[in-house]
Amino acid sequence: MIKQVNILGVTGSIGTSATDILRTNKGDYRLGAITAHQNSALLIKYALEFLPDMVVIGDDKKYHEVKDALNNTNIIVLAGDAGILQAAIYPCDILLMAIVGAAALAPTIKAIEQGRTIALANKECLVCAGDIICEKVKEHNAQLLPVDSEHNAIFQVFDDKNRDDIRRLILTASGGPFLNLSYDEMQHVTPEQALKHPNWSMGDKISIDSASMMNKGLEIIEAHYLFSMPPDKIDVIVHPSSTLHSFVEYVDGSLLAQLGPTDMKVAIGYALSYPRRMDLQTHISYLDLAKIGALHFYAPDEKRFPALKLARDVLGLYKGAGTVLNASNEMAVQAYINKQIGFLDIVNICRDILDSQSPLSDLYSVDDVIALDADTRRNTNILIDKKYKL
Repeated sequence: MIKQVNILGVTGSIGTSATDILRTNKGDYRLGAITAHQNSALLIKYALEFLPDMVVIGDDKKYHEVKDALNNTNIIVLAGDAGILQAAIYPCDILLMAIVGAAALAPTIKAIEQGRTIALANKECLVCAGDIICEKVKEHNAQLLPVDSEHNAIFQVFDDKNRDDIRRLILTASGGPFLNLSYDEMQHVTPEQALKHPNWSMGDKISIDSASMMNKGLEIIEAHYLFSMPPDKIDVIVHPSSTLHSFVEYVDGSLLAQLGPTDMKVAIGYALSYPRRMDLQTHISYLDLAKIGALHFYAPDEKRFPALKLARDVLGLYKGAGTVLNASNEMAVQAYINKQIGFLDIVNICRDILDSQSPLSDLYSVDDVIALDADTRRNTNILIDKKYKL
């Protein structure tokens, strides 16, 4: 049977990799609904190529451009947040959530409420609202399949039926482009340098997060919710080549790991084809272990990369601390990309906001999360202007 796939965020790095895979597997998959935020040109290109049932452009101003380009098709064209939510609930066998940042939260919740199987390539949803999402997944019998390479690796070797046998999860981190720089040297690095990841081709935001290792900190929180593991059983180890994508350590001392190319198509393909595996020979270069020769691992330096400890601490703070961390980090990263603050200011801003924010007594709904997110973004902008702006 042909599996119907919806892709929210089709023009980003994850979405474009997914379309490359689907292009060579059209006999097994078809697109039902696709969305993009602003890249109308690529959205139109994919729409004309794959002829999905529904296309959504998040930017209302670009609706007529997309609509006019698809006039000679039977494709439903929608726009704005309401359109994104319609795509989230459109029938499918699997939904690939590839929207970046907290903007993915509302459509992810809508998809969960439909009982969907969701290939989740967005960690911010779980960072912001992990408790709410996990409750809704159980309530609606939905399923989350991790697409982050590290969590996808853990998923492949995680023995859920015997979870008491698991001692800990170990997330690998490349260390990013500044692994060997001193703390003082990192004070002067530019956004252009931070965006040059040594192994992975990613979007701007996640590339900056990788450089600061905030990305790995957020992945600790993500792993906590995805695998119901306490934070003291989730560790990080630096593995510069990114050949081994993560471990599960068992109580008998066994370390089960997943190795693979540094190509997100492996994780995307596994999620889309789960529980089977997709033949990706036309998309990837298989590992040559003899050529690799050796794998190297190092303990992370949390003094130079304080984002790791900050993110871990968030799991023990007040309700909504994850929302506060994510929102303040998104704003700080954008300010850094705009050259308004220094690189090391990103984590300092997040820490200041976490210390100063007046948290809600609890987070009961998505509306609570959205309100806290908006409040944090306002406070972060004020803090940047007052204290950190260059």
